[in-house]
Amino acid sequence: MAALGWLTPRRRSATARSVLAGEASAEAARKSSQDALDVGPDRADQEPEFPVLGDDRAAAFFDLDNTVMQGAALFHFGRGLYKRKFFETRDLVKFAWQQAWFRLAGIEDPEHMQDARDSALSIVKGHRVSELQSIGEEIYDEYMAERIWPGTRALAQAHLDAGQKVWLVTAAPVEIAQVIARRLGLTGALGTVAESVDGVYTGKLVGEPLHGPAKAEAVRALAAAEGLDLSRCAAYSDSHNDIPMLSLVGHPYAINPDTKLRRHARELDWRLRDYRTGRKAAKVGIPAAAGVGAVAGGTAAAIALHRRRR
Repeated sequence: MAALGWLTPRRRSATARSVLAGEASAEAARKSSQDALDVGPDRADQEPEFPVLGDDRAAAFFDLDNTVMQGAALFHFGRGLYKRKFFETRDLVKFAWQQAWFRLAGIEDPEHMQDARDSALSIVKGHRVSELQSIGEEIYDEYMAERIWPGTRALAQAHLDAGQKVWLVTAAPVEIAQVIARRLGLTGALGTVAESVDGVYTGKLVGEPLHGPAKAEAVRALAAAEGLDLSRCAAYSDSHNDIPMLSLVGHPYAINPDTKLRRHARELDWRLRDYRTGRKAAKVGIPAAAGVGAVAGGTAAAIALHRRRR
């Protein structure tokens, strides 16, 4: 079993690198948001109206993978880069396997995700930031737009309609997260910040991936900079890895939750929403496997293609 240790999520507290990653992501998100400005029902009857109209000290923070969008943004981005010949078939097989595991197991293991990001960093090293931003727009249209969960999108829109800012908070590259946020009409995005010098990627990160405790640090830093009252803010996620972020706010939501998050949410009476099956969250006992067949089929096809070319 020792060989499978990487499958088991580890509890981690915030480190100096987590804080650095969070602060870097918050700074990038605020800059992107300002640039955009320059150019341009489970218990509803038992609760006060939420979100509160006109509360400018409240905001909403949404995880991306399997919360706003089906699957992992990094995988879809990898598919787009493969199509544009950024890397070889064996790398696509690796991306496909990681996506299949994510969907089947419902687990975001930090080491597993770190491996995926290391691969992505090696792929983009030497490319210009502007080039990846432009490609990200195309990839959103090709692979991501049709995978947005309508239910989660409606929750985000409710905050926007109430006059509140809405931010994506994701371990995906901040450039991709910003594309998705802009396409959805959100305020901005907090994401993993890759180092660049003179507009060219170095293949390194600033701090660490925006995952787990680093997400909480990013939200905390952004809230301080924006003058937000976290007790009046909301956060949404599918993963127990985001419990630190969810615990920061006064209105935490478990969306399409994994088993550990579902259990934690029930213990603390957090709100639950599950859009994978159309049933109420209380009736769903295991992570939904919708779309797994398609991913597994794609993996098999990629492996077969690789074998034919050998």
